[in-house]
Amino acid sequence: MSFRKFQADKIFTGTDLLEGDNVLITDERGIVQEIVSAHEAGDDIQNEKGWLSPGFINCHCHLELSRMRGLIPEKTGLVDFVFSVVTQRHFPDEEILEAIANAEAEMILNGTVAVGDICNNLLTLPQKQKGNLPYYNFIEVSGWLPGIAEQRFERSKAFYETFIKTFPSSLVPHAPYSVSEDLWNLIQPFYQDKVVSIHNQETAFEDELFLDNSGDFLRMYQKMNLDHSFFKHSGKSSLQTYFRNLKGASNVLLVHNTFTKEEDILFANQQSAINDQQLYWCLCINANQYIENALPPVETLRKNHGNIVLGTDSLTSNWSLSIWDEIKTVRKNFPAIPLEEVLGWATLNGAKALQMEEQLGSFETGKKPGVLLMDDANHQLKRLI
Repeated sequence: MSFRKFQADKIFTGTDLLEGDNVLITDERGIVQEIVSAHEAGDDIQNEKGWLSPGFINCHCHLELSRMRGLIPEKTGLVDFVFSVVTQRHFPDEEILEAIANAEAEMILNGTVAVGDICNNLLTLPQKQKGNLPYYNFIEVSGWLPGIAEQRFERSKAFYETFIKTFPSSLVPHAPYSVSEDLWNLIQPFYQDKVVSIHNQETAFEDELFLDNSGDFLRMYQKMNLDHSFFKHSGKSSLQTYFRNLKGASNVLLVHNTFTKEEDILFANQQSAINDQQLYWCLCINANQYIENALPPVETLRKNHGNIVLGTDSLTSNWSLSIWDEIKTVRKNFPAIPLEEVLGWATLNGAKALQMEEQLGSFETGKKPGVLLMDDANHQLKRLI
């Protein structure tokens, strides 16, 4: 068996930052053998300038929307963005499939080794079946009107039953403002041992809806001709209203969290511990800037020991599907956070969130996590394996 040996200025293992006198050894397939000191590694060492890291995990993507790249203007706010996606996402299948293939190739080139992908149809399935990347598929269920709950559920359940034959998959709620109580009740029995994701507090209007039935979502329901009169607000924040509906999930993945307050973080931490759930906070910082021109509460999440992971959202709401670009934006806006901490979000935390840590996320013997080379000073990334 032949081996590949990598030495660089530093090695980030997924948990620890090692100095440059260490060598990462993999077999020719990229399976990690060990990390040893340079004087033990022998000959044929590939010396590189920069940091070595495991490959990146994209915990939140909408691959099926890749054909919409650049079609929706930036900084419109969430309501107009959502309305544009719903009304403009229809293209010939061949155009969508080509865009999906190109977007996946771009992710691989930019160091992504696994994806948590939102699915509202089967259009991504042919590309995923090629086996270029491992996917955890979140089959999204939405329907604000109670009267359509059964119809919407059955439609998504049919997609789920197709995906689950080949891939790890879950039936998940789209967002608190798009899932009726009747629909929640239909989804919940499918949570057991699963990862469940939900778009959380992506706009300030989300809390306003649940606190006192006000805010810009009322305009969205009106634009979509949805009769909102059935709704009874809870008087609590969005997260504190719906989180009980996530009970039963093994992992909970809250996505965006752009306007999440500290009391909501504490509440979710407490409830997930009571429910024996692993809770992860997925940041899609470039999408937050693209849609709302806002930043998520990164320091508040860190202060309260939130398990942070990274996602890209879609090419409808982002300039790329590159986790490296997400890392660069985090570093630009929160320069005090060490690079190795952010890399932990993008690697082992992400693998754990998607239940893929046995193979991905860290340089541990027997894993095949990919090998990336980063030049942080020059913002460059190269995929070695």
